[in-house]
Amino acid sequence: MGKTALEKDLKRDIEKELLLGNAALARGLVENGCRMAVAYPGTPSSEILSSVAALKTAEDLEMHVQWAVNEKVAFEIAYAGALSGLRTAVAMKQVGLNVASDPLMSAAYMGTKGGFIVISADDPGPHSSQTEQDSRLMAMMAKIPVLDPASPAQALEMTGPAYEMSETFRIPVMIRPTTRVCHARQDVPLGLIPRERGTVAFDKEPSRWAATPKFRFRLHGELEEKLKVIADYGPTAPVLLNDGANGSKAVLVSGVAAAHMPEILREMGLWDRLPLYQVIQPFPLHDAVMTDVLDRYEEILVVEETMGVIEMQMADRCKVRGKLTGHVDRVGELLPERIGEIVGEFAGQPPASVPMPSAPGRRPTLCAGCPHRASFFAIKKAAPKGIYTSDIGCYTLGLNLGAVDTVLCMGAAISQAAGFYHAHKAEAKRPDIVATMGDSTFFHAGVPALIDAVVQNVGFVLVILDNRTTAMTGNQPTPASGFGAVGEPLARLDIETLARGCGVGFCETADPYGLDDFIALLKRAVAHTRADGGGPAVVIARHPCLLDRRQGAAAHEVVRVAVTDDCDGCGYCVSHFECPALSLDEAEDHVRLDRALCNGCGVCVSVCPKGAIVDSG
Repeated sequence: MGKTALEKDLKRDIEKELLLGNAALARGLVENGCRMAVAYPGTPSSEILSSVAALKTAEDLEMHVQWAVNEKVAFEIAYAGALSGLRTAVAMKQVGLNVASDPLMSAAYMGTKGGFIVISADDPGPHSSQTEQDSRLMAMMAKIPVLDPASPAQALEMTGPAYEMSETFRIPVMIRPTTRVCHARQDVPLGLIPRERGTVAFDKEPSRWAATPKFRFRLHGELEEKLKVIADYGPTAPVLLNDGANGSKAVLVSGVAAAHMPEILREMGLWDRLPLYQVIQPFPLHDAVMTDVLDRYEEILVVEETMGVIEMQMADRCKVRGKLTGHVDRVGELLPERIGEIVGEFAGQPPASVPMPSAPGRRPTLCAGCPHRASFFAIKKAAPKGIYTSDIGCYTLGLNLGAVDTVLCMGAAISQAAGFYHAHKAEAKRPDIVATMGDSTFFHAGVPALIDAVVQNVGFVLVILDNRTTAMTGNQPTPASGFGAVGEPLARLDIETLARGCGVGFCETADPYGLDDFIALLKRAVAHTRADGGGPAVVIARHPCLLDRRQGAAAHEVVRVAVTDDCDGCGYCVSHFECPALSLDEAEDHVRLDRALCNGCGVCVSVCPKGAIVDSG
């Protein structure tokens, strides 16, 4: 990014540090005076808040850092801080922005007082998400400006102009990094961290902050006027990266494609012949610059992930080539090799073919000793012909065990279980229904659905897989953990009390490592859902995540497992339990135990139907 595009008012030190993209974003927030940062974890955004928390501790900063119960709550907390004049930020992944979309749309109308940044990390691919959705489209729908970093260093640099734009125009500003920015590492210059907290004051203005529909109409008009001015805002205007390049064609790039494109053009000998513009602010596009680009060139290629957000705003479509015209892939990441092919076709110069090495893949599986594996095995035993609804988390890998039939979105396991119950309840022999949901997900989105199921007297079993942490995204605390983002002590919420408070009549807790007893408990829960007026049953499968350093070491008493000569190689333990520590040696008709992977949970002793896996003491 050119210095004229995003120049810092704060002079940077010569010191540099190799930072993860998310850590660079966190550094940018703190360097630019963020005093309230709130988030809900979700890959690829999770490390942003944890990095802010680490800076708060290391620098002894006076700021509020919080993991919220979900993205909507996180947004509303951070937004209120901005209404009181503080610089604040909220961070989430792209599907989390769906959860926060309600306050996002209204906040755009009402505007802000202090600088307010919404970081929504997208996942083209997708690598760890339900969708490849483009948060820039959400910014367009909300009518707020969005900035698109190409690298960790640029992500850091964007936070200052984002805050300045937010305060200048009194509008929320989105920064949209993608996975390759969030999880890349780069040497970035470190700036000074300000100590001033700033003035905190909430100016009451009911016609704005509590606007009724009549006033919302006026605020919508104000928002449209803001966007017209932002479309001419100099600090975020597109930048010509190869000044002096001549040609009748040009390329517009945004996001991580802007990091790849200069090297690609140089390798193809096109650097001096194909003008390259980086679009820093995909919405709203800078009208004057785009008009000049359209007038100057005969053809324009737009390379962006994942939707044609820039392309659809270009007025002269007959000149524009991109996703909407089929010149750029509509699905998946734009990897450097593919970008080279696209540019080559556009410039009439195919790139040299570089074969990519391929390696056989291995399907992901639950960790050795994961308590979720025991829970899923027990569910299949207690309800062998059931319908199994599940949710978003590492426990989605229950798919491998045949104990997950549906995965829609956060909290949907309960609602879909209710839907299946209503669809099948008139059948003479309706199927058993078992929903699985993690403890963090239950707090995030499960409670309203459970209340609805209780009111509707829905007969299904909800198994809350309580490993006492948000395991999939890096072991962030949950409302039941008793501590916060920087390790501060907090109130601890009790899941059993919450479930009973929702009206659940059957609610019991057990450790799935005690497999036989856990199967018996699940059978009683299933019977409860089939009794007249039984309604939903909740079983809390409680055992700590073994990867959580705070609790994993003392999670269980280690069982020294051995496979005896009675093993006939039937493979039941491998195919039905799928522990990475067990493998079938087909040549010898015998199961092998990898002690380097085995954590001594001992559950497989109960799994083996032949009694060939034993506790050797």
